[in-house]
Amino acid sequence: MDIIGAIILAVIEGITEYLPVSSTGHMIIASSFMRIASDDFTKLFTIVIQLGAILSVVVLYWKRFFQSFDFYLKLLVAFIPAVVLGLLLNDVIDSLLESPVTVAISLIIGGFILLKVDDWFKANEEFDKANPTAHTEINYMTALKIGFFQCLAMIPGTSRSGASIVGGMTQKINRKTAAEFSFFLAVPTMLGATLKKGYDYFKAGFEITSEQVNYLIIGNVIAFVVALIAIKSFIDYLSKKGFKIFGYYRIIFGISLLIIHFFVYKLTI
Repeated sequence: MDIIGAIILAVIEGITEYLPVSSTGHMIIASSFMRIASDDFTKLFTIVIQLGAILSVVVLYWKRFFQSFDFYLKLLVAFIPAVVLGLLLNDVIDSLLESPVTVAISLIIGGFILLKVDDWFKANEEFDKANPTAHTEINYMTALKIGFFQCLAMIPGTSRSGASIVGGMTQKINRKTAAEFSFFLAVPTMLGATLKKGYDYFKAGFEITSEQVNYLIIGNVIAFVVALIAIKSFIDYLSKKGFKIFGYYRIIFGISLLIIHFFVYKLTI
């Protein structure tokens, strides 16, 4: 990896982490095109720069992180399924991360789901417009169910934010509240993933050079700034327009990847 590759991946992370389009899937594809996906440091980099994206949530919603201890307990409950399944399915997940075709198919399937989500939960949104204070609170059982939905994102290309937002909407939570809870849940989820990846990296005997440290710093700063803009824009757009544009994007992108992979330029991890 060079500095250009680091910048490109950091921008992609910042834009896509909180959108329902799969940041992991996009970074797998981007690093495949750059022929650096198989590099162990690249794999570490794509996880560690999530810390910058995490910080953007904390900065934007800092008051929410100090509102009550109950807030943290709900995040913990929602986080537990990812911890358990992540440890049990670690090898399976790693194998899936090496498949561009899996990413493409997941993008397409998720895209068709997003095309219908607004219609499926239209009644909830209409009810919330008439009752602004309804469907804005998340209880412990709802948090746990959202946590299980988030686990679907262990399949690369699915989208952690998309799965958890839709999971919240199935529990009659409005789009805005579901999206914000998804952002909050990203903090322990991505922090845990970063610590686990870092531990595995050093346990395997790898070391980080001073140049790579600079890449990590630059990557986190860029991911932080870009994610700040992406979150604010996404919340505003989602509240007004819904998911359809993201569904169309996923389908077009996924089909394009399959065409490129099989007929133009074989993507390899």
